[in-house]
Amino acid sequence: MSTQIDAVINLVAVTLRGARGVMVRGRARKAPEKLLKLYDIEVSPYCRLVREALCEMDLDVMILPCPAGGTRFRPEAKAIKPGTRFPLLVDDNTGVIINESADIIDYLAKTYEGKVRAQRGLGRQLAVATSMAASVTAYRPGGFKGMKAKPSTLPEQPLTLYSFEGSPFSKPVRERLCELELPYVLKNTPKGRMSDMGPPVFRDKIFKGPLATTRNRAWLAEQTGKVQVPYLVDPNTGVAMYESADIIRYLDRTYGV
Repeated sequence: MSTQIDAVINLVAVTLRGARGVMVRGRARKAPEKLLKLYDIEVSPYCRLVREALCEMDLDVMILPCPAGGTRFRPEAKAIKPGTRFPLLVDDNTGVIINESADIIDYLAKTYEGKVRAQRGLGRQLAVATSMAASVTAYRPGGFKGMKAKPSTLPEQPLTLYSFEGSPFSKPVRERLCELELPYVLKNTPKGRMSDMGPPVFRDKIFKGPLATTRNRAWLAEQTGKVQVPYLVDPNTGVAMYESADIIRYLDRTYGV
């Protein structure tokens, strides 16, 4: 399936979630000194809720993919917290290890002074239902993308991905990273204002707004001259690249077996 068709389908998923995980909604006032760790399954609706919150609070996180059949980080998560379910957050700054998406979101907001709060009661049921509906859009002939592990080689250093949860072009890259069980630092790159909305060419020509509206968008603007996601940096090879289709081909060629 083409990248463009995937993007349209993923845009439907974002719409189902009310465009959560697109813009900063309650930026954290404190930044963790040590990188947060999230044991994550890309297609999981509960993991999606946590990734949305991290994005809206503008917090970066180390993603440790745990797809079904995974042998790299899934057993590690089970050893850390026997009987664990995903997502699993490990915060080495406080020693906290926590399951349950709603509890993780509220913990992050309280600890790092963000304004995003987990919904409870009927709101929680609606959030889970719409996140599940969004996850269904990941189905393709042969199964769900971002669910099952595929053979791969482990890089010496984690990759870095500039992305935001609601980006329809970033999702296929995160799905492949999950399937290949490749650890990566997720540099959340949410939109900071309405002038950030729309494709880069349209956005920059029509709105002509500032590019550096959030900290990782500022880094992209300074280092690459434009703001676009996904953007992959591989410290193992020195490769840095835009364009989701190119990134996926690179991941398969470099780390696929």
